[in-house]
Amino acid sequence: MNPPAPMPPAPMPPAILTCALTGVLTDPARHPVPVTPQQMAAEARAAYEAGAAIVHVHLRMQQPGMGHLPSWDPEVAAEVCDAIRAACPGILINLTTGVLGPDISGPVACIRRVRPEIAACNAGTLNYLKIKDDGQWAWPPMVFDNPVAKVQKFLAAMAEVGAHPEFECFDLGILRSVAMYRQAGLFSGTTEVNLVMGVASGMPCDVDLLQLLQRWLPEGAIWQATLIGRAEVWPVHAAAARLGGMLRTGLEDTFYLPDGRRASGNGQLIEALAACARAAGRDIASPAQARDLLGIARSPALA
Repeated sequence: MNPPAPMPPAPMPPAILTCALTGVLTDPARHPVPVTPQQMAAEARAAYEAGAAIVHVHLRMQQPGMGHLPSWDPEVAAEVCDAIRAACPGILINLTTGVLGPDISGPVACIRRVRPEIAACNAGTLNYLKIKDDGQWAWPPMVFDNPVAKVQKFLAAMAEVGAHPEFECFDLGILRSVAMYRQAGLFSGTTEVNLVMGVASGMPCDVDLLQLLQRWLPEGAIWQATLIGRAEVWPVHAAAARLGGMLRTGLEDTFYLPDGRRASGNGQLIEALAACARAAGRDIASPAQARDLLGIARSPALA
């Protein structure tokens, strides 16, 4: 009797593409990052047309000469997100929440004002460091502090408006903590983790490490890789696509295309990311498919 034929592998889900439109402190006088609501909407539209279902949104001060600094003004948040939604029907907003120290009133006010479909939840504490070739710190060493009590307050604010948490994981210990948060009842619904690779004092951007991390993903989790660096990030994007992960890039994460050229904007970066997904045999998820995969029934902003 012949043994039964092996079952074919399950098809991978369509790849959700997220565009991180602008960074935390990137100077718009030196780099082509959007700042104003109109600029953010235009860059979001270019990414949307290239296949992005989600945009990750940082907010900047709008006063002249201050666009390199972050803002937690709820009205700025509303102007930016309203402009993006008008330019990109159906797109999902993923709002940043990262802030140093225990005072989270600014991010929480923005969450309540914007009611984003998704909000980033930095899931653990990291020494956030970078050192230059001459041995000098690139910035004063700082602690990106995200103790459990702070995480819990953010998750409560997200639950209040129906925002889906995306857990930002900068190292393996932080990744393993997410399952404990769920076990402790801090959140419910689909678990989504974002493997942040390329921060100098966090996980390196490395194909072998990405493969190893698969065994430590929370059970049933959807995962994404955020890859920070130059052209060397693209082989890791390709690996993430082959492994079934969701994909993210944008001017927050890199300025460089796979061939080493500088990108002129977010649209070019998302085009390259979509090519990684298609090379792995993946379809590109529409915003509606992204909602289904993440368990987001409808936009909280429309509730």
